[in-house]
Amino acid sequence: MENHPFDLDNRAAYAHWRDSKRARQPRRAEDLIVDVADPRALSSAERTRLLTLCSSANMAIYRSPVVAEDKAILRLLAAQLGLHRLDGNWLADEDGISPIAVSAELGNRPAFIPYTNRPIKWHTDGYYHPQSRQIRAMVLHCVRPAQTGGESAVMDHEMAYIALREANPEWVRALMQPDAMTIPERMDEDGVARAEQTGPVFSVDALSGELHMRYTARTRSIAWKDDAPTRGAVAFLEQLLASDDSSVFRLTLQSGMGLVCNNVLHDRTGFVDDPLQPRLLYRARYLDRISEEIYEESGSGADEICVSSY
Repeated sequence: MENHPFDLDNRAAYAHWRDSKRARQPRRAEDLIVDVADPRALSSAERTRLLTLCSSANMAIYRSPVVAEDKAILRLLAAQLGLHRLDGNWLADEDGISPIAVSAELGNRPAFIPYTNRPIKWHTDGYYHPQSRQIRAMVLHCVRPAQTGGESAVMDHEMAYIALREANPEWVRALMQPDAMTIPERMDEDGVARAEQTGPVFSVDALSGELHMRYTARTRSIAWKDDAPTRGAVAFLEQLLASDDSSVFRLTLQSGMGLVCNNVLHDRTGFVDDPLQPRLLYRARYLDRISEEIYEESGSGADEICVSSY
């Protein structure tokens, strides 16, 4: 891993990357916000700003006057940011996009916390996926916010990595082990619906060389490797994410706003709905990272929907 910043034995490369990363970090949640006229058709300046933020902070928040209940907003925006391989998981609609709402009419969804009004602990999306199906990017678009609550917190996973490595490099080493975190199998009435998944928390993408993180703060349906370095690392992460660290940004998405990110750490507070105008967000998860490559629409769309049972 010559000149690789995530090689624990390459301190010079890491220090250079760390200092550059810190220098480019946003200082406030407001610094993540990019005003766009229409996310379905970004201007050159709007697209450049979103890409720049995603390059420096792995995320950006767009704010627009477009409040239509239209899932094409996500697909068209994503295509302009190099995203085209949708993760069509079993709870998504046929178009691969998931409506995140509380409703008795959502079939199996109410059994899963994102489709309730309960708080969601810190996690990255798809932490239960195999490494061959990593969720590398996500778009979360707000159609309607809750009446009260529903605040999101986000943290660049690379900043979490820096905090861990600065505190104790052996904690990073532990979380890069292939048996660091295990998500048990998920069962349904037909048997095993999703196989057990064991893997690292931090890994380096073989194609891009970028850092990937799979993590959940859940205490149920998860098994951590039982050794001192792993326990220390997990405890440190829990404390970091519960703190007022300057890299943790909190905000509530309003109508026409959305998050685009390289699957950063995020959580959500509980909320209370307006019965007449219930909270509705759309979520699209991608196997790609955000990049400058544009995917043009053709036929029904440029997206490749990769269907999975996860």
